[in-house]
Amino acid sequence: MKQTLRTTALILLAVILSSPLHAGDDEGFKTLFDGKTLEGWKAPNMSYWSVEEGAITAQSTEANPCTSNQFLVWQEGEVADFELKAKFRLANNQGNSGIQFRSRIDSNGMGIGYQADILPGGPWCGALADEYTGREPLMVPNGHKTVVDADGTRTCTKVSEPISLREPGEWNDYHISAKGHHMILKINGQISAEFIDNDEKEFDPSGILALQLRSGPPMKVQFKEILLKQLP
Repeated sequence: MKQTLRTTALILLAVILSSPLHAGDDEGFKTLFDGKTLEGWKAPNMSYWSVEEGAITAQSTEANPCTSNQFLVWQEGEVADFELKAKFRLANNQGNSGIQFRSRIDSNGMGIGYQADILPGGPWCGALADEYTGREPLMVPNGHKTVVDADGTRTCTKVSEPISLREPGEWNDYHISAKGHHMILKINGQISAEFIDNDEKEFDPSGILALQLRSGPPMKVQFKEILLKQLP
């Protein structure tokens, strides 16, 4: 009798958890990476990009050095108001990467616009940068909130202790949300940067989504479980 009740309870629990009211935090998100191929993604130079261990992998080596920033661009449209979730890790917690959003790729393959930065620690870890636009690149350092007025005046305030990545080899969680002029970056559940961009000349309401391999010494970065929700 006890075994029957236990079995019934487990069945009921499974039904409850699978119901729409308990669908989980990923409800409404679309998977951008199938875990096996780079279908739907493209870079000017694909020699840096592959799939390893079920993850999009970008790697530079002594034999194949990265002398200019490389971007793997999502090919199925642009992002405007959205939420993005992804897991990432830097090999040995070394290197420099990021997730480019609401941006554009110039004729040289350079990503221009907002970037959610990836570094092991320090002011650029979890920071929001504005890459190659003429503005201050580090718009929101790790642990800060920045408000830019219509005339470009920038006010940056420390709001929390800076975050750092998990131990080498462990996966980290990035959560990026953008709604109008308001953008929030979270790493491992903690807000790392908040940005309100009211700059009438420089604000970007939409653009491409891309993963970055930064130029410099040999490094390796991986991404997986990339989920996107486009907001109305």
